[in-house]
Amino acid sequence: MSGTTAAARRTGGWTPWLYLAPALVVLGGLLVYPIYQLGLISFLEYTQAQVSGGEPTTFKGLDNYATLFEDPQFWQVLLATVVFAAACVLATLSLGCALAVLLTRVRAVPRLALMMAALGAWATPAITGSTVWVFLFDPDFGPVNQVLGLGDHSWTYGRYSAFALVLLEVVWCSFPFVMVTVYAGIRAIPGEVLEAASLDDASQWRIWRSVMAPMLRPILVVVTIQSVIWDFKIFTQIYVMTNGGGIAGQNLVLNVYAYQKAFASSQYSLGSAIGVVMLVILLAVTLVYLRLLRRQGEEI
Repeated sequence: MSGTTAAARRTGGWTPWLYLAPALVVLGGLLVYPIYQLGLISFLEYTQAQVSGGEPTTFKGLDNYATLFEDPQFWQVLLATVVFAAACVLATLSLGCALAVLLTRVRAVPRLALMMAALGAWATPAITGSTVWVFLFDPDFGPVNQVLGLGDHSWTYGRYSAFALVLLEVVWCSFPFVMVTVYAGIRAIPGEVLEAASLDDASQWRIWRSVMAPMLRPILVVVTIQSVIWDFKIFTQIYVMTNGGGIAGQNLVLNVYAYQKAFASSQYSLGSAIGVVMLVILLAVTLVYLRLLRRQGEEI
């Protein structure tokens, strides 16, 4: 009898993996294999000559990474990417959480209108949204300059104004995910808890900081990590709105920089090396963030 029970337990232990097997196979084909190819090319001499078959592919080891790390432009672009992504994440989370709280304070009709408008922005393709924002801030025909009386002021000429313009577009198409997710989490909080905080004359900010945020921490972890990943690998908005990275590359981020190296310069191995560096950075940020939360005793 005990042998039968042990066999049943072993069989039951494999059951979840059998259900997950189809999804794991798909993920392996769509995620693991491309990452493997990306890492492989980053260790090779792989330019247009190798792609066309004119020269043989040779193994270079870490030479591509050494070339990349010795390039001052790489470090400038990396710093710009980190600062820009951090600003996007903070702005997106702040606006999304604020609107999520607002949704709990308004009536059904305004709440539905706000959610529909936000989801419309979220569902807009990045290239479409970027094109619309470029038109809105166009120096010749844009309605924003006309309303503000700025004449032919170019928002994409200056480095910081161009980054600010892209940041606004990124936040516009990203905050709905945070808003809807956090709003769902707030609705799951027992009403008695929020009512007790209100009876204690706590301000809305105090209720959010001391009651809502701790109870919503698992949800905030998810939206924070996803926002970091999305904003760190921004490509379309920068490429479309700054015409490929701005004047003299002043608005380059790592994804656009990798695209220029790989396709504009035909240095596919360097482009792959940049992709690997981005992957390592994102993994490190995610693991460090989760580790800090676990040290604080949070269940993830």
